[in-house]
Amino acid sequence: MVRIITDSASDITDNNREELIILPINITFGEEEFQDGVTLTHRMFYEKLIESDELPVTSQVPPFTFEEIYRKVKAQGDRAIVITLSSKLSGTWQNANLAAQEYEDTVKVVDSENASIGQRALVEYALRLIEKGLSYEEILERLETDKSRIRLIALLDTLEYLKKGGRISKAAALAGSLLSIKPVIAIQGGEVAILGKARGSRQGNNLLAEQIRQTGGIDFEMPFVLGYTGFSDVMLQKYIADNEALWKHSVDALETASVGGTIGTHVGPGAIGVAFFSAKTE
Repeated sequence: MVRIITDSASDITDNNREELIILPINITFGEEEFQDGVTLTHRMFYEKLIESDELPVTSQVPPFTFEEIYRKVKAQGDRAIVITLSSKLSGTWQNANLAAQEYEDTVKVVDSENASIGQRALVEYALRLIEKGLSYEEILERLETDKSRIRLIALLDTLEYLKKGGRISKAAALAGSLLSIKPVIAIQGGEVAILGKARGSRQGNNLLAEQIRQTGGIDFEMPFVLGYTGFSDVMLQKYIADNEALWKHSVDALETASVGGTIGTHVGPGAIGVAFFSAKTE
């Protein structure tokens, strides 16, 4: 069997597939440490995030944890492909490779160059390739070739958490709050980039839709995920309704997902995002 191993930054919370293994990232609030998706649900995370004066700390999956899983996969006579959070956002990719040095015949590591629902889209793609019966080598080749087509674009509701994380100044956060600035961000080259800023949610939704169109559109034959941070998907559902023309003739249903602590720590509640494979290769 070909197995897919990923970390909890992929925000897959409903795994019941034998071939998929999800390793938790640790999230620490003060002196309390939790395992993302195991001892800390997404709802619990946002409850603690809102109550806390300081940002939580996220920890990479250690090499020992990967090595334990690799040993079990090899003992079962299987092979594994590891799909990690972007190497530019976490040391998890490096740890996965360190642990794989003694399992080169069993394990290969793929840097998703993405996070959250973008990483999830690549994992879902890998699982589809397994279902189609592709060989281990063919799956690896497809993942490395097609991952560059994944786009993750998101609209933030607040600048507060970017301020807390030191990514913007207090003055910029205050000005943004007073002007109701909603930044649109993306994962580009494995890192977070700001694509634009809008005044208010309506302009923000329009800017988000425009950024999707500029990528060449969505390849609906590939995995496509919409995500939200916080307790409610109300803003996401409004975005879906307002932009029905983007997908109403292409899909019967939309996959939505709650975004957990790895990204939620930095963007806060109220954000919405779209992850998809671009129909236009670059």
